[in-house]
Amino acid sequence: MLIVAIAWLYVVFMMSITAQSATAGVVTFLLYGVFPLTIVLYLMGTPQRKRNRQRQEQKKKRIAMPAAIANAEDGSAERVRQEH
Repeated sequence: MLIVAIAWLYVVFMMSITAQSATAGVVTFLLYGVFPLTIVLYLMGTPQRKRNRQRQEQKKKRIAMPAAIANAEDGSAERVRQEH
C-alpha cells in the first residue's frame, strides 16, 4: 500500500508543478494529493489499530489474572480463572 501512496503523490506532484501559478500548484497538491491520501491511509490502517488495541487489552488481562488469582480466597480462585 505504501508504494501506491508514493506513486500517487508523485503523480499529483507532477500535476502541481505544471499548474499556472505557485498557489494553484500548492492547492492542487493539497487537494488532490495530501488530504485524500491521509484519509485513505487512515481508513486502511483502522484494522491494524483495532488488532493492536485488542492485543494490548489481552496483555493487560494476562497481567491482571495472576494477581487476581493470588488475591482470591481458596474457593474463589477457580471461579476467577473461569471468568478470565
